[in-house]
Amino acid sequence: MKYETKLMIRAGAALAMMLIPINIFHILLTIPTMYLSYLPIILMGYKITITGNIIEIGGHTLRFISACTATSAYYLLAILVLLTKDIKFKRGLKIFIVGSLLILAMNIIRIDILLIVLMESGVNMFQTLHIVFWEILSSLYVAAVWIFLVRKYKVKSIPAISDIKELYKKSKLKVKI
Repeated sequence: MKYETKLMIRAGAALAMMLIPINIFHILLTIPTMYLSYLPIILMGYKITITGNIIEIGGHTLRFISACTATSAYYLLAILVLLTKDIKFKRGLKIFIVGSLLILAMNIIRIDILLIVLMESGVNMFQTLHIVFWEILSSLYVAAVWIFLVRKYKVKSIPAISDIKELYKKSKLKVKI
């Protein structure tokens, strides 16, 4: 398949991803994330109840929203894979699955830490730590996951930039001929 055709397919898939409401990812990811976070908390002896997207623990009621599920992290990972030149479909799928599992695992750990902090140290410490996770550590973690995946799967291309360079190079060749 020609480079231009592959690029159009990848760009079309990325555009389609951007047109899909992010809430769909939230709906698909909320239940697994909540229940996988629930298990370690139960095993540690805390009493926790999940109803829909609500967690009740120790007299506290917490609502699970899209940010809690790390929806945007999965979304960003998918877009990065789609916009990276020279990643074949099968390899891109592996990168996305491994990256998603890493994001899910860290998110479960993050949620469990926050729930334990809420129970052991109170609401103020919970809110402070929640903001640190949300505004600082989560972005750094997603960047670290991408760097890890690029190294593990020996990806040489830079998302979008490598395609722009390739298109520029091809356009110069056509002009010179």
